[in-house]
Amino acid sequence: MDALYIWVLVGLGLCVLAGWIGVRARRAARRKADVERREAERQAVEVRAQRTAAAEASARAEAELDAKRAEAAALEARRAAAEAAVRAETERLEALRAAAEAAARAEADRRAALQAEADRIARAEAEKQARAEAARIEARNAARAEVARNAAEESARLDARRAAEQAERERQAELEERQRQAEIAERQRQAEIAERQRQMELLERQRQAELAERQRQERAAADEAQRRADAAVARHAGDDAEPAGAASRGADAATRAAPPAAVRAKAPEQTLVMIADDSKIVRVKTGRLLASHGYQVAYASDGVEATELMRANLPDVVITDVEMPRMDGFELTRHIRRDPASAHVPVIMITAANDKHGADASSAGVSVLLGKPYSEDELIAYIRSAMQPRAQRADVAA
Repeated sequence: MDALYIWVLVGLGLCVLAGWIGVRARRAARRKADVERREAERQAVEVRAQRTAAAEASARAEAELDAKRAEAAALEARRAAAEAAVRAETERLEALRAAAEAAARAEADRRAALQAEADRIARAEAEKQARAEAARIEARNAARAEVARNAAEESARLDARRAAEQAERERQAELEERQRQAEIAERQRQAEIAERQRQMELLERQRQAELAERQRQERAAADEAQRRADAAVARHAGDDAEPAGAASRGADAATRAAPPAAVRAKAPEQTLVMIADDSKIVRVKTGRLLASHGYQVAYASDGVEATELMRANLPDVVITDVEMPRMDGFELTRHIRRDPASAHVPVIMITAANDKHGADASSAGVSVLLGKPYSEDELIAYIRSAMQPRAQRADVAA
């Protein structure tokens, strides 16, 4: 009996102990479930996506707690299975703890992933904002550069317009000055032309006077010869033949001394003009001018070559430069005037300083002295005037 009583007491003690352990376990589990539920709720607040899962976990935990209560009640009835129930409960709690730890680790991983994603999004947003800011800065710099470029272009346009206006004013001033100089030169040229025409008229009148004087002298000589012939006839009344021969010889002498007939007008294609100039460019240019008006042209590079060509073919007009190798223009003119065959040929001298060479040209026998630059029409007019008959030129002068 004592042993049975002891076993009963031991069994009751075990039951009491099991009940107490179960109560403590239920309390601990309840507290832990409350903590986990609050943690789950807090996590659910932080992450909306886990709200449903946390609620389901809380419901499962509550159901499990209810099951533990029912199981604890059953343990009170099943004292024999108390230790097994305690072990099962302990294992289940360990499993729950392991699951909670796994859930915590998963939540930590999820939070880490969320944090990494948030960091990535933040970095992407920062990069986007940085790119946007860089684009704004670049656009602002480009706008400033465009404004500066436009300002520079406008300044350049203003400078160009001012330069163009200044150039136009200078051009107008230069044009007015050239026109004024041209008017002065034209007046001087007209005065020179008038003076040259006057000199030609004076020379022509002098030549006409010399010709008239020579004709008068020749007529006087013929009259004297006739008078002497008449006297000889009176002295030798019986000799008729000799007085007649003397009269014939006197008439022949008068005929030989008579001046040549007036030169007839020549057309340009019948007129030979010689150009004596050491510059090939001047010879070609002047030759083209004369050829364009229909004149025949001969070329000489200096005075010596001109005299050689004149011996072969006498020109109607000579155009000569002043300074030439071997024989200059003055010596060529004197050579032309010394030769009776060419003394009548008009000589036109071209010089860059007509005021300097005027006296030398006049003493050498130059017909016309033209200063550079001269008018081409003026040169052609002198040649045409020289080719007119003397009587016609006298009528024109009159």
